[in-house]
Amino acid sequence: MNLKQLRYFLTVAEEKQITAAAKRLFIAQPPLSYQLKQLEKELGVKLFQRTAHGIELTDAGNELQAYAEEILSLAKMAQDQVQKTAKGELGTIKIGSASSSVGELPSDKFTQLTKFYPDITFDVYEENTFGVLEKLHNGTIDLGIVRTPFNRNGIASKTITNERMTVVTTNKSFLEKEAVKLKDLDDQPLIIYRRFEDIFNKSFAHQGIKPFYAVKCDDSRTAILWAQKGMGLALVPESIANLYAKNQFVPIKHASWQTHLQLVWRKEKISPLMQRIIDLF
Repeated sequence: MNLKQLRYFLTVAEEKQITAAAKRLFIAQPPLSYQLKQLEKELGVKLFQRTAHGIELTDAGNELQAYAEEILSLAKMAQDQVQKTAKGELGTIKIGSASSSVGELPSDKFTQLTKFYPDITFDVYEENTFGVLEKLHNGTIDLGIVRTPFNRNGIASKTITNERMTVVTTNKSFLEKEAVKLKDLDDQPLIIYRRFEDIFNKSFAHQGIKPFYAVKCDDSRTAILWAQKGMGLALVPESIANLYAKNQFVPIKHASWQTHLQLVWRKEKISPLMQRIIDLF
């Protein structure tokens, strides 16, 4: 018993004539009759009986009809789902989001994607950059959005944003500036996101500045909260400052203090759905 035989069987059951069924199936009558006989032989029952009005289903045929309709429906559904999966139009994408990737998850890109492909769903995991990378390496997530710098071993990436660092502060003398230079930060109490410390130290050392880090933390939002309490100057990426400290920040004018949000994935594993998301960026 195969799908073709079941399709032929249902067509004959609906048309109640071999001739009409063959015409509808675009085949000759002999091969249609042969397939029906093979189906009856395999099942060991009569599926049709001739009447004055044409061909009618036997009791066994009526029983098979319901199963055949369900089997063909499931086969069509399986075909559709498999094809959608192969095209990256179906499935769940597991994506990790660093806390500093606000503005990118969710984004208009994802809204547009799900408008065209409503069968795509998302599992979102929120961590800091290092937590996202750990989940990526152990296979918990498919993709991640993280902030530079990070260890790129085994990781492929695509840059999403380029940003300046900013000073978040309640100090009016700083907020009146168009931009802050590194020398303006000398002898100031600084609040930093710990993962940028090496970059800051190298730049300060190059200019002979010995920084005073009043607070070190692991999240830019935490740094901003301390700065808003007057505990010092928070050094954070511009997108974070713009979201959580609007009108309380000023950009830092220093070429090497650039940070990027990047989409990351394991080099050895890219599914069609992952590729579709990657292509969005």
